[in-house]
Amino acid sequence: MKRASRCSQSLAELKLYLASTSTPIFSRYHKRKMAIKLRNEYGPVLHMPTSKENFKEKGPQNAADSYGHKQYPANQGEYGIATIRNLFSILIGVALTADTKIQRMPSESAAQSLAVALPSSQARTDANRTAPGGNEYRLPGAPDRSQPAAMNSIVMEAGNSKNSALMAKKAPTMPKPQWHPPWKLYRVISGHLGWVRCIAVEPGNQWFVTGSADRTIKIWDLASGKLKLSLTGHISTVRGVIVSTRSPYLFSCGEDKQVKCWDLEYNKVIRHYHGHLSAVYGLDLHPTIDVLVTCSRDSTARIWDVRTKASVHTLSGHTNAVATVRCQAAEPQIITGSHDTTIRLWDLVAGKTRVTLTNHKKSVRAVVLHPRHYTFASGSPDNIKQWKFPDGSFIQNLSGHNAIINTLTVNSDGVLVSGADNGTMHLWDWRTGYNFQRVHAAVQPGSLDSESGIFACAFDQSESRLLTAEADKTIKVYKEDDTATEETHPVSWKPEIIKRKRF
Repeated sequence: MKRASRCSQSLAELKLYLASTSTPIFSRYHKRKMAIKLRNEYGPVLHMPTSKENFKEKGPQNAADSYGHKQYPANQGEYGIATIRNLFSILIGVALTADTKIQRMPSESAAQSLAVALPSSQARTDANRTAPGGNEYRLPGAPDRSQPAAMNSIVMEAGNSKNSALMAKKAPTMPKPQWHPPWKLYRVISGHLGWVRCIAVEPGNQWFVTGSADRTIKIWDLASGKLKLSLTGHISTVRGVIVSTRSPYLFSCGEDKQVKCWDLEYNKVIRHYHGHLSAVYGLDLHPTIDVLVTCSRDSTARIWDVRTKASVHTLSGHTNAVATVRCQAAEPQIITGSHDTTIRLWDLVAGKTRVTLTNHKKSVRAVVLHPRHYTFASGSPDNIKQWKFPDGSFIQNLSGHNAIINTLTVNSDGVLVSGADNGTMHLWDWRTGYNFQRVHAAVQPGSLDSESGIFACAFDQSESRLLTAEADKTIKVYKEDDTATEETHPVSWKPEIIKRKRF
């Protein structure tokens, strides 16, 4: 109401000024033009009562020069610059000094300086202001769209002083993260003779499967950690394994360019998927249709019909090895990350790229989809980044894991886990990006210190256990610390030192 009354008072000044002047400049035509402009630009507040207090005409009376022409005060020659200065300060929240001249066409430098002075959020706020009655008064040329009524002006008034300043906006701070209990190591499983490169848990949560550089696939009992079965058939490192939720099949891929389908009732290979020209780095199954997607060092991802073994699409566009691929039922149904530093979102039906994300500066080796939210995260040595579907809108950076990130996984409680090539594992709160735990487990005795690395990690179906596949030839199993409380393990949260990089 205070702003509206100020606007009404200044409007009254302008009306009285227009009515009192009788110069040739304000001819009948010009008065009509000004009346139209008045109605168009200040129509929503014309109905408000006018305030005449403290209004005095300033300047000398009109006089004539030696040629018989009348002289007029400077403020009248500039369309009442004092009055319009008040209107201008009310409308955009910036006071004009006495030295400021109103120009019909602002210079380019002046426009740039004004754009710099006004933050983008303020410019949007001030471009549209909502009157108490629901009407809007806008700057000329401003788009006709409403703004939330909760937006506040950031004008600091200086009393009778001619100068006013913009209040410094408070830097955004991270909201307080959700408390998560710490995770602790409780089992180390040995059995592989080489790096354990991949891991997957079966849908029934009874067993899990791992693939290794020793060219074998091993199936382990999840409860006891005992070996149940070993499968041989690959002739090079096994880089990816996944268990189907729709059929009793296990799929695997490796550096031997092979993609295999195993029938777990007979423990035999029943299908081969031929087509990749180099090592196959990863694979994923579509959750609702019988489609398998693989990614390879040949810079492509391929879509396969599980039953017919036919290559439905070859997804081309990456310029370097494709390190990871993920599928989902919603659009975009396929997401790939590559060593060319880009992430691509694909149209499954057309087999073409929908969106290419180029924010990362280094190789993207890991991508994970949130099980509940319509978002995903990508891991790279420069940052972990969170994105929003379907267009890949950037959300935030998760900074601090300064290593080559090989794997990412997340549970429905919002615990994001990143595993790195140097053997470190960081746990994050998904919503705020707060790093609440860092783990660096000791390597298995007998392994070299340099063989400290995490290649893959996964939560079991109950999300109560976390399994990691590591370079010391072991599988490590973590669980939440049941004895921990928020009092014993408080969140060391300091919002004033948290800074988010936009890209």
